[in-house]
Amino acid sequence: MDCTVTLKRVYAFFVLEVGSWRVHLIGTTTNPDGAWTTQQARNLLMDLGDGITEFRSLLRDRAYQFTTSFEAVLADASIRVVKTPPRCPRTNCFPERFVRTVRPELTDRLLIFGERHLRAALTEYIRHYNGRRPHRAHELRPPRPDYPVADLGSERIKRRPVLGGLINEYERIA
Repeated sequence: MDCTVTLKRVYAFFVLEVGSWRVHLIGTTTNPDGAWTTQQARNLLMDLGDGITEFRSLLRDRAYQFTTSFEAVLADASIRVVKTPPRCPRTNCFPERFVRTVRPELTDRLLIFGERHLRAALTEYIRHYNGRRPHRAHELRPPRPDYPVADLGSERIKRRPVLGGLINEYERIA
């Protein structure tokens, strides 16, 4: 029996709102070419809907898949695209910090079986990241809490496992 395993690199395209630390997963692919990236920009604009007015600029790296058509889609929505300067790693520190969070909390602990599995795991993790995960920059509150924040001094707490117990969420018991 042949048990050959083929490893593939899967790319995830996400947008991080710097002010709120809210993350949007736009798409995943094994081949991030210019046409795919442009379509993902369109998808981002549709997903944001009326919230698009909060976006004034988008900082991006100098990867080849960010074409002029990608920038044109965002320019039509009055979003200015800014390229990171060459050899300046600190200008991209916010998304790098998110990646450094996702790796040890999710992908280093989970065996990913394909692009579809990665997208499902990232979607669940980002829901947790945006709605439940405490952030030091926000006084240990998530970017967009999806529950009332508990006063931990006098409340009883219930634990709920996420991603099969990989992560735990806590909330007060009524």
